[in-house]
Amino acid sequence: MTVASQVKTTLASLKSCQANLETFALSTQNQEAKNLFTDCAQQTQQIVQQVENRVQQLENEEPQYKGF
Repeated sequence: MTVASQVKTTLASLKSCQANLETFALSTQNQEAKNLFTDCAQQTQQIVQQVENRVQQLENEEPQYKGF
């Protein structure tokens, strides 16, 4: 497995985690838990953006990895 495919797999996992956190925030009635899940989802979104930037760098450096 190439580094590019590993980074893209990690990105997909991070997006899944973020979606789960947002779902948990919507489904709980406990305000403290809702705030915690929302905060974690926002932090995860920041990480997703950083990893997406890295994917762009990888694709620019190695065009053969585009779209994989």
